Amino acid sequence: MSRTVEGPVYVSAPVQAAYSYCEVVTGGQARNFAYGIRLLPADKRQAMSALYAFSRRVDDIGDGALAPEAKRERLESTRELLARIRNGSVAEDDTDPVAVALTHAARRFTIPLGGLDELIDGVLMDVRGEAYETWDDLKVYCRCVAGAIGRLSLGVFGTQPGAQGAERAPEYADTLGLALQLTNILRDVREDAGNGRVYLPSDDLAKFGCSTGFHSATPPEGSDFAGLVQFEVRRARTLFAEGYRLLPMLDRRSGACVAAMAGIYRRLLDRIERDPESVLRGRVSLPGREKAYVAVRGLSGLDARTISRQTVRRRA
Repeated sequence: MSRTVEGPVYVSAPVQAAYSYCEVVTGGQARNFAYGIRLLPADKRQAMSALYAFSRRVDDIGDGALAPEAKRERLESTRELLARIRNGSVAEDDTDPVAVALTHAARRFTIPLGGLDELIDGVLMDVRGEAYETWDDLKVYCRCVAGAIGRLSLGVFGTQPGAQGAERAPEYADTLGLALQLTNILRDVREDAGNGRVYLPSDDLAKFGCSTGFHSATPPEGSDFAGLVQFEVRRARTLFAEGYRLLPMLDRRSGACVAAMAGIYRRLLDRIERDPESVLRGRVSLPGREKAYVAVRGLSGLDARTISRQTVRRRA
């Protein structure tokens, strides 16, 4: 179970206002994340919104226009705020609504807040402009910026009492985060190149003759760009299959939330696989009606059951 205390937790007016602020941030900025968390009961939805709002703040520092040294200072200042949240020293009347909401959420649920330290570490990798030679190298980054979010979310969801294999739930949540992040990397390959970032491992790029970059709407001359994309798609699908083992361990609405978020990314992956060069022409996305359809399937349990059958077949 994920609750840290027995029974309902009192929510004062200042805390409720802080949660409302985080929900506005989430609804306004989370393109895919918001569709999943709408399926949660109020207390879990509020906690997930607080986690998102804090994570968004960290990401925005990394993606902002400040000089690298200024970004590092802001990130370390945010780490200091996280330490205050962790030790519960943020008062309900604090002027930072994200800190107020996350402090309260950490009292409600067993959230491993160290995962937000990992997120800061990952964004610092971006600030330093790190590149990745192998998939094992890239996994370190992905675990910081996405696997950690999976483990933080699991702290809110909890696992069902007596769930078989629940001791591996953090591992599966982490792996599902890697699957989502690799999908993001494929989707944003041209946008990232424009910002001077290349995330795909240099070993993979060299294997498919793609080491000259992704700055135009056409693949690098002489490269097998489609082969590169399909190779990474297969890697992402393997991660999804492993991460989906988390779903039977969750209660119905938490499982629906995860199935909806993951389902949106799997559909993005399908689109990228069908037309690999689409990621060079612009951001691949799903229309809102399709995201809503995926969310409804998640709540009905259709995607969870389909995923479970696929996972069983893969194990066999």
